[in-house]
Amino acid sequence: MESEHEVTSCDSCGERIRWTITAAGRRQAVNADPNPLGNIAAYRDGVGTLRSRGLTTERPDVETYERRYMPHAATCPAPRTGRSGRAAPRQRSGVRPVRWQGWTR
Repeated sequence: MESEHEVTSCDSCGERIRWTITAAGRRQAVNADPNPLGNIAAYRDGVGTLRSRGLTTERPDVETYERRYMPHAATCPAPRTGRSGRAAPRQRSGVRPVRWQGWTR
């Protein structure tokens, strides 16, 4: 079902991944090969885009047109970074003074 031309590699660990689009319109990386233990159901929409949805208690099984994948964030051996790109949170160096509010005693 899936072709190899859309498989890329993870920038952090080099593993093979596929990019999907979630229901919220965000990109999500899944491992390139289907996995029966995965909790992501992926399918092709009418224009060929790989769409994904999380398996929930309301819809715990994949449909006939979907395949089960493992999210790459769950299996990536590289350390996760936040939005800032730092591997660890920044250390605080002191207390920031408050701005003058204009009140007097």
